[in-house]
Amino acid sequence: MCDKCIIVFSGQIFDYMLKTYAHEQAGTIKCCNGITKVYVFEIDNMKIAAYLSHIGSAMAGSDVIDANWLTGASRFIMFGSAGSLDRDKTTGKFVILTESYRKEGMSYHYAKPSNYIKIRNYRIVKSIFDNLGLPNVAGKVWTTDAIYRETKAKLDARKKEGCIAVEMELAGVQAVCDFYGWDLYDFLVTGDVLDQAIYDATGLAAANHDVDKLYIAIELAKRILHVDIY
Repeated sequence: MCDKCIIVFSGQIFDYMLKTYAHEQAGTIKCCNGITKVYVFEIDNMKIAAYLSHIGSAMAGSDVIDANWLTGASRFIMFGSAGSLDRDKTTGKFVILTESYRKEGMSYHYAKPSNYIKIRNYRIVKSIFDNLGLPNVAGKVWTTDAIYRETKAKLDARKKEGCIAVEMELAGVQAVCDFYGWDLYDFLVTGDVLDQAIYDATGLAAANHDVDKLYIAIELAKRILHVDIY
């Protein structure tokens, strides 16, 4: 049905898509606690799939497989929020990930064991952001399922290795895409800040739900096949 698919984690942004763009339902991802509908949208003369992903590496990685089965999409554009591990580097910037520290379970079923997994298309994403004049910083991210075990000792260890943010899906989704030969293009916005004496979550709602990220994802969809990163 289409080649590209946008992975959305914000219910507010996805509702905005449904109200704004013409669409048809491609199918459903069914599980015992609910149904996820996958749609194909008409956006700027493109047919592009999108769905509201489950949260967490295992479920988000499984959703990608189902979305491919339902639509044929093999290029996935994913965006969402993250916690900042380095306020000085991430404040006011989009975060483009180069590698992900694999502290979740999904990636180990689809890629050989290693501490990090490479985010293969980050140079393409960064090139597009630079071309659009969008402020950005590239760096490593920490993917974990255990949000209440992001302890100071772990934070310090990851930050020492060059991680600038923490999130819950990327390592698993990247491993799935690598396994099947699909392309993933990912960017994040940091909302809460973890590397301060007092935990700061004032930016989390905007990082999750501001619609600017959707428009950037649409621009990525237009440009990903036409970028010279060298």
